[in-house]
Parts: sequence; C-alpha cells; structure tokens
Amino acid sequence: MKTLIASLQRWHYQKNCFAIRCFFLISTIFIGTDLQAQKISEYNAELIPANLKQHANAVVRSEATVVDMRAPDNVILTVRQALTVLNKNAERTATLVLNYDKNTSIKSVKGQILNSAGEQVAKLTLSNFIDQSAVSDFSLYEDSRVKYYTPNMNAYPYTIIYDYEIRFKQNLNIPVWYATPDLNVAVEKSSYTFINKIEDEVRIKEYNYSGQPQIIEKDKVISRTWEVNNIIALRPEPYARQKDFLTYVKIAPEKFTYYGHTGSYKNWDELGKWIYDDLIKDRQQLSEKSVQQIKSLIKDADNEKEKVRRIYNYLQKKTRYISVQVGIGGYQPFPASDVDQLSYGDCKALVNYAQSLLKAADIKSYYCVVNAGDIKQSLDPGFASMDQANHIILCVPLKNDTTWLECTSQDIPFGYLGSFTDDRLVLACTPEGGKLLKTPVLSTENNLLKRVAELTLDQEGNISGTLQTNFLGSQYENYQRLFNKPYTEQIKLLKEEYDIDNINFADFKLTQIKDANPRTIESFNLTIQKYASKANNHVYLFPNVFNKMFSIPELRNRQASIAVNRGFTDEDILTYQLPDNYKIEMKPENREINCIFGSYNFSLEIQNKKLIYTRKLVLKNGIYAASNYPELTKFINAVSEIDNSKIVFKTD
Repeated sequence: MKTLIASLQRWHYQKNCFAIRCFFLISTIFIGTDLQAQKISEYNAELIPANLKQHANAVVRSEATVVDMRAPDNVILTVRQALTVLNKNAERTATLVLNYDKNTSIKSVKGQILNSAGEQVAKLTLSNFIDQSAVSDFSLYEDSRVKYYTPNMNAYPYTIIYDYEIRFKQNLNIPVWYATPDLNVAVEKSSYTFINKIEDEVRIKEYNYSGQPQIIEKDKVISRTWEVNNIIALRPEPYARQKDFLTYVKIAPEKFTYYGHTGSYKNWDELGKWIYDDLIKDRQQLSEKSVQQIKSLIKDADNEKEKVRRIYNYLQKKTRYISVQVGIGGYQPFPASDVDQLSYGDCKALVNYAQSLLKAADIKSYYCVVNAGDIKQSLDPGFASMDQANHIILCVPLKNDTTWLECTSQDIPFGYLGSFTDDRLVLACTPEGGKLLKTPVLSTENNLLKRVAELTLDQEGNISGTLQTNFLGSQYENYQRLFNKPYTEQIKLLKEEYDIDNINFADFKLTQIKDANPRTIESFNLTIQKYASKANNHVYLFPNVFNKMFSIPELRNRQASIAVNRGFTDEDILTYQLPDNYKIEMKPENREINCIFGSYNFSLEIQNKKLIYTRKLVLKNGIYAASNYPELTKFINAVSEIDNSKIVFKTD
C-alpha cells in the first residue's frame, strides 16, 4: 500500500502542477448499468465466461456510473461497481481511491466482499477507508485529502462491490468515463449515463466507442447512456500507447462554474482567452524597483535572445520550485509580485513571473498549458477541455528563433525543454485567444549516446580500463538523478545503471555542458572480475558489455498501433587489449540490418592484438501500423541476439 500511495502522490504532483485535482479515482470507477435488481449469487466466479478470463487479472461483472449535471455547482457522481478479482495482480484495480477537498465531497460509501461462490463475507462503510492528506512532500500547501480502501483478501477469486456518491461544486471538469478501466481487465457489462438540462450545451467526444448512446429527453432534461458488453481483457503490447486500447468518453460543458468563477468556451481559442483574461493578466504587476532591475540587467545585451537568456538565468538563480495548490482550485498562479518577494512558486507562478519579467523588457511571451510526462501526449486539437494538461511552460516567439523555457528547474539549460514536454501540442494563452503550438522535437539523430572504452582483458578473464560516454538530446537527462548526490551515492546509482556482476568504479566524473546543444559526459575507470569465463584452454567473452537490447515477444493479432515514443541513436566503440596467447576460434559475423524502424551495424576487428567492437543502433520515433509488428520483432530480436553473442578464444 505504501507503493500505491507513493504512486498516488507522484500522480498528484503531475496533475496538480496545473491543478487537475478533480477526480482522483485510480481504480475502475467510471462505470455503468443498474445493479440493484441483481442477486448476489449472480456474482459466482464460475459464471464468468471463459473468454473473459483469458489474460484477465480481474473482471468487471457489472458497473454503473451516473453523472447528474442539472446544477452546474452541484454535480453528482454515483457509482456502483462489482469487480471479481482473479489474482493478486489486480490489487490496484480492486483498490478504491477517492479524492476530496473544499470543492469535492464524498457523500456516501458502502460495499460488500463476496467469496468465489458470490456469498457475502464482509461489509464495508466509509469507516473502513484510510484517510490521509494528499499533500506531496514538495508542496507548501494543499487542501486535498484522500480516502482509500484495499480489500485484505488472500483467497482468489473474490468479488468486491463498491457503491458511492460524490458531489462536485463545479462543472468545469466532468469525469472521464473509461469503459475498460485498465489492461488485463475484462468487462461483462458497463454503462455511463450523463444527465443535464436540455438548454445546457455540452461537447462530447467518444474514443474507441463503436455504438451510439441511448438518448432520452423528458421534463426539460436530457440523459445520454453509453454501454459496453463482453469486452475481453486487453494485453499489454510492446511499443503501444494505452490510450490506443481503451474505450472512453469525454464531456465538456460550454458554460461552466468553478470556485465562484463562470465562463464559457467551445474550442481552444476561447478556453485560452478565458485562462488569460480570468487567471493571468491581472497577476503580472511588478514593483518599479524590479522593473528597473530587469532593464539594467539587459541594457547592454546584443540581441533579444541574449536578453531572454539573462532574464532566464536571473529567474533560475532567484527562484525555486515549490508546489502551492491554492487559488481557483489551483488553476490560478500566485501574483508575480508575490513570487518576486518570496522567491518561490509552482509551475504556474514561476511561468507567470517569468512572463512578467520579460514584459518589463518589452519581450512578448506565451503562457503555455501542456500535458507533461515522458510519454508524449498532445492536447486533443479537436476537443478542448480543461483537464488535459498538468503543467505550464513558457514560449518566447523571437523572430525566426522561437525559444521555449522550463521555469521550474534551476539546472536545466536555457532553451532546452527535454523529454518532459518535447514534441507535443500545447495551448498558448494570449490576449487574442488560445493557440495550439508544437514544442520542439528531440530528433532520433540528436538523441545520441556515444560511448568509447579502452579495456584490457587479462589471462584470468578480468576486464579493466577506462570509459567515457557523451549523452546528447533526450539522453542528456539519462544521469539526472546522479547529479547533486554525494560521491558514494553516485557510485551506488552507477551500479544500477551498469547492472553487471562484479563491476567496480573509480575516478567517476560527471559533467554537464549547457550550451545550445547540451550534453552530459561521464567518465570513470572500471574493473570487472571474472567477466570472461574459462574452460580448459578456451575463453568465452561477450564483447558487448554495456549496451544490450532486450528482446520483445511475438504477438498474434496485435491490436494497437506501434508507437516509438522517442527515437535515439547509440554508438559504442569498445577496444580490448588481448593477451598474446589468445587466438580467435569463433566469433559472430559482422552484420548490417535496415528496416522501417531503424538500422543496426555491428562489427568486430582484430588489429595488433586488439579487438575492436563497434555497434550502432538507430531506432526511429514514429507511429506505425500494427501490421508492421512482425517486422519490429524481427528487427529488435535480431539486435538482441547479436548483442548477446560471444567470442571464443583458444589459448596456447
């Protein structure tokens, strides 16, 4: 459970950086159809169809969700769910986590636990839930709390029934309904009903939903119901985006109420203008002293970009990131004058402050809303909604040289966004309205790892030598967790990076060069005891010590498209000084492989008692058809096989 809550807090950080704090329901709670008339015996696990058990850790027997939005400041979510847990791997799915704060209240919770025969063995109420603060360790202030419950069952299968009601004092964010709650979870029956007044306009988008909702209009109210039946469990697939699998429905009212604020929007243009007008523009005042300080800072700068660089360096030295989830549900930044005085803020506050500093220098910039994370996720250009983002960055549209700034880091290079926000659509909030912009792409050829090692292989099979690696592009961040750590901790983490038995390091050095093309450089001395095995008069060496590709499974009937999230290029040159009496008896042939996904080059050469191992792997980013998966497995598995090939030496 500590793992669950740690995961919860990490999620909470990512979402609440831009205050996506509305519906913290990790488990399978967005569900449908009325269960009241069903008998408990119908949840006998033996009644689950065999095809739904295949690849399933759990089966949703029947689910019902209703969202009633007849009053914009009193939206009621009611959920009833019956979930049969087949094995311990479904613990997260069986756990119910509910978030609440000043804007969200839990009105009621009850439930039952049934054995495999569908017989009740326990009841639960809100008193069985654990209550704790959802405040993260790095947050100065948040008012959010969580209640969570995990069944303490050791006998499988069992069924848990949850029945609860939540009230939201806003309708800016409506819960997203996921018909399929997670991978490896099958669904017998699930539905979602959304109720609103007929005169209230709402926008709806269905993802991977093949049917049509049932629509009923009565007494000035319209209800829409989506339903699915007999959905088999979806398996995880390599190089797949989970959103490609799942069926879900998103709803956004045109007119909304939130923390006493009202507004309306039908598209990104109108939403961006509301964010600018209501949340930002009146919070960018600086004192005259601060304005003059900025003007003095840039007075002798040669060009606009140099001015921006100086202001960004000033921001990094002056401020630090602290999560502060207050204001309009966490959506509104602290005033720039407060950040100027206190020298801290969250992403919203720091971007707003940076924008204010640039405004003092008469430099235009855009406050940009982004869905941040290592997995690239763009805002949906065809469906505007407030709940798609979790972070704020700054765009400075210089002439012929647009510059992007991450304002929460004191270490990140100027103009470098990194893998947290690269290559995705973001919303720029301007006085004229919202604009969808694309953040820079970290390209396959520039996401470069270049490693050179000079090694000696001795008579006992030990390896010693020196190694240097340059990391560029997105790989610049590979060692970020090692920086600012004590040397002993760095060595400990380095052994996790190089997971090789009996490896030891000395003279480890880590350097970052923060120019226009930032790079990280590692160097160290190393020894690996008994790396090459010996038998009789033979020595067996796996020349690729440091960089091996893992194989992927072959799959029939792959469902999702292939998504190579971020391409990269790895180059390794390892030179081994060999003992005089070592003669090659067997070695793998040099290989070159080319396909739509990339290329691989491998060679071994002998030069004056030196073995030179060269490897270059290029994996191209992009979205590919599922039908290309056999070619991907052939490529990846061929690379893995060669990476793990060995050389056999014969000794005199």
